[in-house]
Amino acid sequence: MTKERWLEDLCRFLPEQQVKIDEPLHLHTLTRMGGPADIFVTPITEDETAETVKYAYENNISLLLLGNGSNMVVRDGGVRGIVLNLKSLQAIRVDGESVYAQGGANIKEVSKVAAKRRLTGLEFACGIPGSIGGALAMNAGAYGGEIKDVIRQATVLTREGEKLVLSKDDLALSYRKSVITKKGYYVLSAEFDLEFGKQSVIDAKMSDLTYQRESKQPLEFPSAGSVFKRPPGNFAGKLIQESGLQGKGFGGAEVSTKHAGFIVNKNNATANDYIQTIEMVKAAVREKFGIDLELEVKIVGEDLA
Repeated sequence: MTKERWLEDLCRFLPEQQVKIDEPLHLHTLTRMGGPADIFVTPITEDETAETVKYAYENNISLLLLGNGSNMVVRDGGVRGIVLNLKSLQAIRVDGESVYAQGGANIKEVSKVAAKRRLTGLEFACGIPGSIGGALAMNAGAYGGEIKDVIRQATVLTREGEKLVLSKDDLALSYRKSVITKKGYYVLSAEFDLEFGKQSVIDAKMSDLTYQRESKQPLEFPSAGSVFKRPPGNFAGKLIQESGLQGKGFGGAEVSTKHAGFIVNKNNATANDYIQTIEMVKAAVREKFGIDLELEVKIVGEDLA
């Protein structure tokens, strides 16, 4: 089947304006890089999401979930098949000490909503740029906190479009891993268990963590965030810095001079520039320290023909 046929089929259960053909993905990634998606779908309900997932499965069409485009590098040739963007699924609801958020909601915004309601436990997430779905899939963490510390349950779709409710134990959360990534689930929503705290303490912690992030991370340039996972007993940024790689890179991509764990799009970098810089870093750290850095970012799509 052609992408024009996919477009026609999808518009039978999705409004036309929610389905785009050959959509440039650099408009939807925080690196500001990436070629076109054959089909780009933005459902506004969970039922539309389930129908899209089911359609892709039944027709053997590749399906890529794109949250807010953090933690992902899309190659310059773009993505074949369907790219599913859940940015319209961003409802947030607070009930007592529980917070509910849809998969497309920004985890930063969820932490801010919780803080305003005097709820403590999600302060660590106030600087994480990902969606709830991405944060849950990767068990995102920062400043001593992780999603697994506060999650109660999540509602997901299987690859076949079946809806499941998974408990904290079912999610099998560990360092940057979960059953979601293992089985290819799509996160529709999550519920968090928080606690009431003292407003002044919560506000002070949020302010402190925001300051730490803004002063130490290269937020002035597009990037995929922290590129590498933390090696056991060490820090990727420290190894990269001690390898003398800051300021080095290919094309418009560069290892940040502010934080060596970041590779930034400093001057209209291509995805190929970014990936070459990643490989340079891995090779240099391996040669100097004998450590193989493992990617935290996900690289998807195809190279330019």
